[in-house]
Amino acid sequence: MRLEEETAGSVTVVGIAGRLDGFSAPDLESRVKEIIERGDVQLVLDCEKMEYISSAGLRAVIVGAKSCQQRNGKLTLCSLQPECKSVFEISGFMQILDCYDTRDSALAAAS
Repeated sequence: MRLEEETAGSVTVVGIAGRLDGFSAPDLESRVKEIIERGDVQLVLDCEKMEYISSAGLRAVIVGAKSCQQRNGKLTLCSLQPECKSVFEISGFMQILDCYDTRDSALAAAS
């Protein structure tokens, strides 16, 4: 998995490429924690290049979302591929996380 971070206005965008699984989930969790600790609590996870997500990956996402929420911020997802989107739907995470079809719509909602 590769993580690419950039800033778009007041929002930090973390692009996820590859597999978010038990091996790579701690990397995402750690990166999101670092971002939040420096005070950036409006996050968008851009999942356009994410190929797979496991339960450990789901856990890393929800831990990040809760951390943002505790600091009056928000974690938003965008551009989920169909296979990954179905995992979020089956797990019920689509009801507790905001997910947008495009990066632009996620940035607009997060700003």
